[in-house]
Amino acid sequence: MIARNRETGVNTFGIRIGINSGTVVAGIVGVKKFAYNIWGYTVNIAARMKQYGEDGKINISQNTYELLKDEFTCTDRGDIEAKNKGKMKMYFVEA
Repeated sequence: MIARNRETGVNTFGIRIGINSGTVVAGIVGVKKFAYNIWGYTVNIAARMKQYGEDGKINISQNTYELLKDEFTCTDRGDIEAKNKGKMKMYFVEA
């Protein structure tokens, strides 16, 4: 999005990405038109990571940070109060 916005000279929209790692429940929804979906705590936390992120950045949970810390540079955001979840440790993945 950064490259596209530079190219066009217009800041059309931003993208927020939230990632959490863990177990999920997966299944098919629908009777006539099938859709594959996932549910669970892990998905809810990923949604919170997106919600409390910033445009153009990838916000990750503590679980994901533990998996990525040796491969990517991450900035510790500290404990952030997340709706209905309490304080959660969050990190930005640096480009």
